[in-house]
Amino acid sequence: MAYSTSMRVLGYEVVATLGYGARSTIFAVRDQTGQVYALKRVVKQEESDQRFLNQAIIEHEVAQQFSHVTLRRSYKLYRQRGLIRVKEIYVLMELVEGDTLEHYQPKDMIELLEVCQQVAQGLKAMHDAGYVHADMKPSNVLVAPGGKVKIIDYGQSCPCGTVKQRIQGTPDYIAPEQVLRHAISPQTDVFNLGATMYWLLTKQHVPTLLPKGKPGMNLRTEETCRPPDDINAEVPPALSSLIMHCVAREPSDRPGTMALVHDRMALAIAQLKTKHSPRPLLLADSLPEPSMSDSSIDTMGSIDLDS
Repeated sequence: MAYSTSMRVLGYEVVATLGYGARSTIFAVRDQTGQVYALKRVVKQEESDQRFLNQAIIEHEVAQQFSHVTLRRSYKLYRQRGLIRVKEIYVLMELVEGDTLEHYQPKDMIELLEVCQQVAQGLKAMHDAGYVHADMKPSNVLVAPGGKVKIIDYGQSCPCGTVKQRIQGTPDYIAPEQVLRHAISPQTDVFNLGATMYWLLTKQHVPTLLPKGKPGMNLRTEETCRPPDDINAEVPPALSSLIMHCVAREPSDRPGTMALVHDRMALAIAQLKTKHSPRPLLLADSLPEPSMSDSSIDTMGSIDLDS
């Protein structure tokens, strides 16, 4: 990435604007030593924006709890006050270059699974530290050149066992217990990761409990989930079985740990390697288009709802 000087914030030289989110902007910044970081700025424009400030604070505090290679690090939190209250939050984070899993193009299914194994390792590190990510989805995984993974966005993360007062998550990947406001556990991340792998391999979404367009209302309870290998014949049986196990409705019916998920991915990789050669991954443009009633057509980000 090429950087060019534009302005200064908090004493850092802003060298690029990386992206925008809800009330937030992320910059690439350089300190006086030449070290480059990501700096996230969150601005409170109205009272309801307080949740975005809270999520930025949570993201920093959670990131401070671990130092695993696959988990994005956070270094400093800055608060800027208005006349009375904090109006802006800045979070100085590790700068990670790469594509999200939404746009990453693996050369074959083995490479994709090796990326997912790294995600499982990072989530295991979070669980070992007593935390759940709680919003695992393709856009929250960055893949750097060479295939190295970074898990990002801990704004909805929480200690294991937390019962949230609001529905938080992303409809296409949200676990049933998140919708029903039951305890959040490592099995919540297992579901979210399973739903992520389902989309990566089929370009369709798991029919979660939360229909799009009507969050918190008319929960979807009857629709069944087709096995991935029924949609994409290139998916090996071991992987299809694992994903269906991960997206079971009851947390107790899912794999008990991320270590088990990781090991079962290894079995799927072994099945792929027994073939004559790794077959190319069927990407979105080579799979049949879903019908207009398919939930995968609508796109919606993470939600944080009063219910």
